[in-house]
Amino acid sequence: MTSPRTLLTAWNIQAKKQLGQNFLSDPNVARAIVNRAGIADRDVVLEIGPGLGAITVPAASVARRVIAVDKDGRIIDLLRAELLAAGVNNVDVREADILKTDIDAIGREAGCPLVVMGNLPYNISSQVIVRLIHARAHVRRAVLMLQKEMAQRICAGPGSKTYGRLSVMLGYCAQTETLMQVRAPQFFPAPKVDSTVVGIHFSDRLPLPDDDEALLFQVVKAAFGKRRKTMRNALSQSDLKLDPATCEQMLIQSGIDPMQRAEHLPVAAFVRLCNQIAIHR
Repeated sequence: MTSPRTLLTAWNIQAKKQLGQNFLSDPNVARAIVNRAGIADRDVVLEIGPGLGAITVPAASVARRVIAVDKDGRIIDLLRAELLAAGVNNVDVREADILKTDIDAIGREAGCPLVVMGNLPYNISSQVIVRLIHARAHVRRAVLMLQKEMAQRICAGPGSKTYGRLSVMLGYCAQTETLMQVRAPQFFPAPKVDSTVVGIHFSDRLPLPDDDEALLFQVVKAAFGKRRKTMRNALSQSDLKLDPATCEQMLIQSGIDPMQRAEHLPVAAFVRLCNQIAIHR
C-alpha cells in the first residue's frame, strides 16, 4: 500500500476538507477492519467513499464483488490505477454521491443483500445511516468507520446523553457493536479526533414490529427534536399536530410518564406510543 501522502503528491491532488477526506494510511488497520467485517466469498460489498483504496483492495480479495462509490471525480482515476497495480479486477468504481444513489437498486443488481463498508465523513454520517435503515431490505449489515462521537450516539442506550434519534431507529431494526478504535494519526491528513469502527446488523425479523414504521420514525424525530422538553410538550409542539391533552392521554395509555424526556425511553416505549397514535388517527 503506497502512502496517501505519496499518492496525492504524485497526482497533484489535495484532500478536500469539505468532503471529510482523511485517508487511512495503515494497511494493518485496513486489513483488520475487513477481517472484522466477516466478508465471505459470496458477498457483494458496497463501499462508500473508497478514497485511495485502502479498504477496497483487502475487501476485494475476499468478496465476490465490490461496488465502490465516490463523489470526488479527482481521485477516481487514481483509485483505478491503484486497483490495476494491485491486480484487482472485481471492483466496479462509480463516481456518484451516495446521498443521491439508489441503494435498493444496487442491491437488486447484486442479487443478494449487500455488505456496506465505508469511512464516513461526520457531516453525512447521520444521513447515510438513515438511508441504510430505509434500504435494509437490500443491506445485510454495515461496517462503518465513524468519528468517535457519532459511534457513541448510534450505540447508546436509554438514559445516556448521547442516546437520540439514530439510537432508537437502529435499536428498532438492528443490533450495533463497536468493532475497533482507529487513532487519528493513522490517517492522512490526520483528523482532529479518533474514529470508531461500528458494525450494524440489520434484523431479518423485528423483535418489536410496528404497525406504521414511517409514523414511528416521525414520532422519534419529534420526540428528540426538542429533547430538553417533556414528551408531552415535545410531541404537542411538533409536526404531528397533536394537542397537549391528546398527547398526555396517549402517553399514559402507552405506559409513558408524560413528564419523561425522550432520552429515557427504550425502543419498546416508542413502538407502543406510535401504535397508540396510529389508532387515534
